[in-house]
Amino acid sequence: MEIRVNPTRMELLRLKKRLKVAVRGHKLLKDKFDELMKNFMQLVNESRRLRQEVESALTDSMQGFMMARAVMSREALEGAIAFPKVKAEITASVKNVMSIQVPAFQMVEPEYKGGIYPYGFAQTSGELDQAIRKLSDSLKSLIELAEVEKTVELLAAEIERTRRRVNALEYVMIPQLQEKIKFIVMKLDENERGNLTRLMKIKDIVRSAENS
Repeated sequence: MEIRVNPTRMELLRLKKRLKVAVRGHKLLKDKFDELMKNFMQLVNESRRLRQEVESALTDSMQGFMMARAVMSREALEGAIAFPKVKAEITASVKNVMSIQVPAFQMVEPEYKGGIYPYGFAQTSGELDQAIRKLSDSLKSLIELAEVEKTVELLAAEIERTRRRVNALEYVMIPQLQEKIKFIVMKLDENERGNLTRLMKIKDIVRSAENS
């Protein structure tokens, strides 16, 4: 957007103050952008690690269920897992990361009275036990993954907003202010030279009048 200015000393002082604020704001936003990127990359790496961990655990669990299905009847398998014994509870809150509100999930650790298996061991296989154990162990990582991935999403949006603001200051506002300041300085210098020329002419006229 074009900045309209009058070539006066007062306007020059005002623009210099605006430029100083813009430069300071640009530095602060750039520092924020760099810190956001640092946090973002750390969380992306953490998300990748958790996803690999969860996918590996779920894959092992599914393979365990398939092996259990191979040695148990369908009715026996479905009956064994029809009524879960343990219920997990999750609390949701928010926390502050770089002035951004992000979710915080906390799993209330269930009590494993009598173990996590909702069946007796006489009619089931060891493969089913391992599958359920893998599935249970992956739950905490799965909840942590959901928290990290949502935080990554929110940080990415904030990074984009900050990047646009940094670019607007760096490539639009600051150059425009510098251009207008240069224009006013040039005009003021031009006016000063004009005034000096007029004063010299007046002095010459006065001197000529005195000598005549």
